[in-house]
Amino acid sequence: MAKTVYTCRECGGTSPKWLGQCPQCKAWNTLDETAAEAPNRNNRFQALARSQPVATLAEIEAAEVERTPTGQEELDRVLGGGIVEGAVVLIGGDPGIGKSTLLLQAADSMSAHTRVLYVTGEESGAQIALRARRLALSGARVRVLAEIQLEKIVAAIDAEAPALCIVDSIQTVYSEQLNSAPGSVAQVRECAAQLTRLAKAGGCAIVLVGHVTKEGALAGPRVLEHIVDTVLYFEGDTHSSFRLVRAIKNRFGAVNEIGVFAMTERGLRGVSNPSAIFLSTHGEPVPGSCVLVTLEGTRPLLVEIQALVDSGGPSPRRLSVGLDRDRLAMLLAVLHRHAGVSCMDQDVFVNAVGGVRINEPAADLAVLLAIQGSLRGRPLPRGFIAFGEVGLAGEVRPAPRGQERLKEAAKLGFSVAVVPKANAPKKPIEGLEIHAVERIEQAIDAVRGL
Repeated sequence: MAKTVYTCRECGGTSPKWLGQCPQCKAWNTLDETAAEAPNRNNRFQALARSQPVATLAEIEAAEVERTPTGQEELDRVLGGGIVEGAVVLIGGDPGIGKSTLLLQAADSMSAHTRVLYVTGEESGAQIALRARRLALSGARVRVLAEIQLEKIVAAIDAEAPALCIVDSIQTVYSEQLNSAPGSVAQVRECAAQLTRLAKAGGCAIVLVGHVTKEGALAGPRVLEHIVDTVLYFEGDTHSSFRLVRAIKNRFGAVNEIGVFAMTERGLRGVSNPSAIFLSTHGEPVPGSCVLVTLEGTRPLLVEIQALVDSGGPSPRRLSVGLDRDRLAMLLAVLHRHAGVSCMDQDVFVNAVGGVRINEPAADLAVLLAIQGSLRGRPLPRGFIAFGEVGLAGEVRPAPRGQERLKEAAKLGFSVAVVPKANAPKKPIEGLEIHAVERIEQAIDAVRGL
């Protein structure tokens, strides 16, 4: 009888018997039964990166890495300018959101000037060809391999010597060195490590497509995210035509950078002015609406924050979409204590238009002004923007890179801004009237005077 062990799907740790809680990462109900791997005495430990002699940091020559454009400007923005030689990129997202479509488009574009190999483990070569026909891609130089065995994939990469290899997906690949089934923690971890070694040793950039769990996180052990150089998440509602690609980790560029795409009949197309997606088109200003200038990586984005305050009875609800719900409860307490605006018996609903998720605290001021406008039934003036963090003491704190936010708003035709005093520009910005405030009550008074 084959010996079995229990492997944690979160951290990859093992236990000889089933436990309710993983002894390594302390997660509950994450141990799955797998076949124990027989010891292989011929295996030797291999590092993921090339070994080099010990040297002083100042003596090491470090040149700027060269990047190869993918042909998709928004994808290049997220990657930091393009694909880096020998880099390993992991991209995850919900089924059917467009991962394979985007990568096939990038592969076809890059194949015009470099060798590209597309390894598919979930579809046949004929299915890939059909998708290419639907997207009107020539595919004349894209090499395709339908294979899930790691050793055969490695042999094909050695024979083809591509500059870019796409593996769709890593959960379908298995190695003969292991007895466990494809998609298990051990297989995913070992196959990703072997492909990473291959990329670092041969200079071939590898893109791994990963499945996601029902919670939206990448499936497989977390060590997978630590091995690779870049982790990208595909976000968006499958019922909407817009998609976001967000960089969660990037050793060659900025993290939290986003690329915005629109799904069309001819595949994904980059959106050059994404602010237009996140702004509603009102004929006249409406109560409960405030435009925020947020930062996503290096890009300022204008997002409309909408609030609806309605009578809620003895158990009022607090609901936020795209914003932190706990932070909303804290902001309502600050609004009551320091500005005298009470919502204790009111339902409060807050939404970020366009399905974008805002994590930075610079959205606080816009959220409070939208709530106050909905409660009073008074719309903010046309062309109004706001940003700034609000503290528990009622102070309005500065947001990073405030000058860039204001210039982006002025470029798009906004004319009035309420911002933290520390973000007030030293030189006036043409066409933009700026009200600098230090406290939330000052911001409320400034809005009432407009």
